Amino acid sequence: MTAYRAPVTDMRFAIEQVVRLDTLGGIGRFAHIDGDLLDGILEEAGRFVGDVVAPLARVGDEIGSVRNADGSVTTPPGYREAYGKWTDAGWPAAGFPEEIGGGGLPWMAAMAIQEMMKSADLGFSLCPMLTHGTVDMLTKHSSDEQRAIYLDKLVSGAWSGTMLLTEAGAGSDVGALVTKAVPAGDGTYRISGTKIFITWGEHDLTENIIHIVLARTPDGPPGTKGISCFIVPKFLVNPDGSLGERNDITCVSIEEKVGIHSSPTCVLSFGDSTGGAVGYLIGEEQHGMKYMFTMMNEARLSVGIEGLAMSERSYQQALAYARERIQGRRIGGSSPAPVAIVEHPDVRRMLMTMRANIEAMRGVLYCAAAAIDVARFHDDPKVSEESEALASILTPICKAWASDLGVEMTSLGIQVHGGSGYVEETGAAQWWRDSRIAPIYEGTNGIQAMDLAMRRLPMEGGAAMQRLLQMIQAEAAALEGDLKPIGERLTAAFEATAEVAMTFGGWLMGGQYDDVLAGATPFLKMMGDTLGGWALARGARAAAEGAAGYDPAYLADRIAVAAFYAEHMLTKVPALKATCLAGAAGMYAIAGERLG
Repeated sequence: MTAYRAPVTDMRFAIEQVVRLDTLGGIGRFAHIDGDLLDGILEEAGRFVGDVVAPLARVGDEIGSVRNADGSVTTPPGYREAYGKWTDAGWPAAGFPEEIGGGGLPWMAAMAIQEMMKSADLGFSLCPMLTHGTVDMLTKHSSDEQRAIYLDKLVSGAWSGTMLLTEAGAGSDVGALVTKAVPAGDGTYRISGTKIFITWGEHDLTENIIHIVLARTPDGPPGTKGISCFIVPKFLVNPDGSLGERNDITCVSIEEKVGIHSSPTCVLSFGDSTGGAVGYLIGEEQHGMKYMFTMMNEARLSVGIEGLAMSERSYQQALAYARERIQGRRIGGSSPAPVAIVEHPDVRRMLMTMRANIEAMRGVLYCAAAAIDVARFHDDPKVSEESEALASILTPICKAWASDLGVEMTSLGIQVHGGSGYVEETGAAQWWRDSRIAPIYEGTNGIQAMDLAMRRLPMEGGAAMQRLLQMIQAEAAALEGDLKPIGERLTAAFEATAEVAMTFGGWLMGGQYDDVLAGATPFLKMMGDTLGGWALARGARAAAEGAAGYDPAYLADRIAVAAFYAEHMLTKVPALKATCLAGAAGMYAIAGERLG
């Protein structure tokens, strides 16, 4: 297995030249963030994850986390020590606002650090990822008293957080959940029921685990409207902040999964001993889904980062193998001597496809993170509102498009290895196995496509989507000279995508919901691929203008990658238009009972 090296130059280029660091202008709290500071942070974070976390990926995959007879969970060797070093160095707090004890970095920079962590060891990274979402949700929706009890420990990483939605009878349909929350008469509630697929639901890395649980109060109406949200800690917290007695939460089992073996995916049961675990209501009763969506939306962007991160890790290993593996000679070459397989056209096609999609994902994902920064902190309310709308549209695209690409790119990584890639000894297959969950959790990618087409597309009467499409169109028009062919292909992709968006808008107004939903997934791919072309075009234009601080050869490579993406990925976008607009009739032409 190849060692992981954080692609700091590529990350810095994405932030400085694609997203543009000056996007954060007008946000006083980020006035001190410049290229030099950013470069230093990324370099140090890259060294840490490369030296401390990345070596754990193999042992985590082979040994995994283990549930003990008493219901406790032991993580793989080295995990506790690595997590302790992570918290001691202050990395968990880096992306939080200073007013809650954080390091004050923009979320855009925190996303880059998160990418490194996920590339190093995806299973390990899921624990701090969910903790970050827990902090964000409590910051926005909990009481002052609750924040005083929990935030410091969560921000520092001393405690971890989880998100508990799924039940055996309530997966994507969260409104079907039956976990109960009964008032105890003292301001607390007693939680009873069982939750499944709980990432890092029990473990030995932190001294306490703060579960954020969706449950139904006795007078809650059916469906999502009757759901409330609760803090249910593994250990109760005493008034002085010390840990009290163990709450009535039992880890019944952990799942045997395709990948991310180090991440304990738990079945948790509440109230087996006492009839109910102690829970504390967040906000108001029957507002739980609204609160939880704060955590879910942040997690969805992080899942998109997982697709990018696993693609990067797979690419680094595939590239190293292709440079070392000697096999065959160049057809038509002047020498009969065998060459490294990186010289063969089809292997080069796969490697270039991986690199181009990685750079496209990175640009779009970091752009989404920057939009969140601007939405949260910009001084101009209009700029903030438009950025919030942009982030709302980009979130389902980033989650689904990038996680699907993660599976596709890591599969290519195996293919580059040939038969050796299918053998666990090389480690190439782990990145595919680890990435395969990403299109499923935090809302399956079909749900993300539905969200994009049914909710995000009609936002502001379609004005928010129109602003995004105009941004793409303007970039395509700005490409001149040697970059003009890239602009032409980006224009063609934009025009096809805009036509589908306009048609879908009309179908929604006419009640043709099945037709929209039938084309929602290919439409999301159109949006993702076109945005990827936009991101690479921005980078190519900056490179052609001689972006300061980068080697000329590197800038030339950025242009070459953008041109490859335009030729091989953007050219496929217009072909998706027919699929998007085919409607639902063909999908229902065969009755369900005759499908097989």
